[in-house]
Amino acid sequence: MKTLNRYYIDGRWVEPAGASTAFEIINPADETVTGIVQLGGTEDVNRAVSAARAAFPAWSHTTREERIALLERIIECYRARMSDLADAVRIEMGAPAALAKSLHVPVGLMQLEGALKVLREFRFEREHGRNVVRREAIGVAALITPWNWPLNQIAAKVAPAIAAGCTVVLKPSEIAPLDAVIFADIMHDAGTPAGVFNMLFGDGPAVGAALSAHCDVDMVSITGSTRAGVEVARAAAATVKRVTQELGGKSPLIILDDADLHAAVKSAVVQCMTNSGQTCVAPTRMLVPRNRMDEAAAVAAAVADKLTAGDPAAPATRLGPLSNRAQFEKVQRMIRAGMEEGARLVAGGPGRPAGIERGFFARPTVFADARNDMAIAREEIFGPVLAMIPYDSEDEAIDIANDSPYGLAAYIYSNDEARARRVANRMRAGIVRINEAQTDFSMPLGGYKTSGNGREYGEEGFAEYLETKSVMR
Repeated sequence: MKTLNRYYIDGRWVEPAGASTAFEIINPADETVTGIVQLGGTEDVNRAVSAARAAFPAWSHTTREERIALLERIIECYRARMSDLADAVRIEMGAPAALAKSLHVPVGLMQLEGALKVLREFRFEREHGRNVVRREAIGVAALITPWNWPLNQIAAKVAPAIAAGCTVVLKPSEIAPLDAVIFADIMHDAGTPAGVFNMLFGDGPAVGAALSAHCDVDMVSITGSTRAGVEVARAAAATVKRVTQELGGKSPLIILDDADLHAAVKSAVVQCMTNSGQTCVAPTRMLVPRNRMDEAAAVAAAVADKLTAGDPAAPATRLGPLSNRAQFEKVQRMIRAGMEEGARLVAGGPGRPAGIERGFFARPTVFADARNDMAIAREEIFGPVLAMIPYDSEDEAIDIANDSPYGLAAYIYSNDEARARRVANRMRAGIVRINEAQTDFSMPLGGYKTSGNGREYGEEGFAEYLETKSVMR
């Protein structure tokens, strides 16, 4: 039983400043309590922000070389703790051990290395005639991260922020706190100056809101639900601080009529179900030519039925549990809603997979002949649930794909690259992947519409932590 009752503030681990609330850490695979995390309040926020504010003048005036050296040490320390990080992610959110080791932990490392690469090459000043345009650190950055890809999101915010010269206060998800404690130890062991990196635990209504509204916080970066992003923006409005948001998604995947249908469907189902469907960019709406819907549905069902759910520690497990009870209950409600609305269930359904009696496991579920006005096609489910929607023409497919309040990602499968590019250019989404394109972490990530504002990753993500100054001489 772990007890997380200290926060990392001003270069050391400290106890909560005032009254704190005990929050149970639940292993989602068996529903047992594995620990307690103490959630802080306004006094803790004030202490962490004060430490970050005091450290900002010195840190923002460090040289590029000094910040490069720190990032290099952080990367070295992170590499030394990768096994511990993988175990933490498996226990706290139920990620299969293979996925934790091969993806969850490595993507955090990729974010650190990506920020280092940008820092080495970034132009902080450029000549404009006889004048100069400078890019300077924005100040104290409050970073609010989710539980679904915890290390990726922590590293994707912390690394560019400190590389840009900001000081930070991190509020990781209280649902996934174990990896965050290890990350704070990594920052300490790397010799991060006191106050440059601070971390405390708390929930959104208390600590998240206090950070967002704080007059000494210069920007907030949040990854989470659209609802949470709206609340952060409201809290931040009175102080006119910058708010960057990477929020929800309901990403379409268009299989054009010239694509290899079987290969595209197989790929799409795996992408949708990976991490138990708890991925904001997951392709959860599959658009298929109407005359091939039955064929596509059969392939999708066969792939979903083969996904092995079970103990995340077992090597053969492909599908772990959902991260928490609330998410499990939401997914069950949405599956029942799809059935009630008349979508054709071809795989999965309500309840846990066969043979599993405990844990927040959901059955890999596929609906065929869905309509884009159904709840399963409109709402972000955040579970292993795929809605297959028929279309009759390319234009109709594009219209259906764009008919969503979200605009985070889109996917296109076609054997004609020029055609796929034309369709991609018509997508109202921040990311478009064609065929089997791999994620490029040096490319910007972010969404249109209610999927957020601003960008993460690469040079564009780095720039979110900078202000622009014109120096005329």
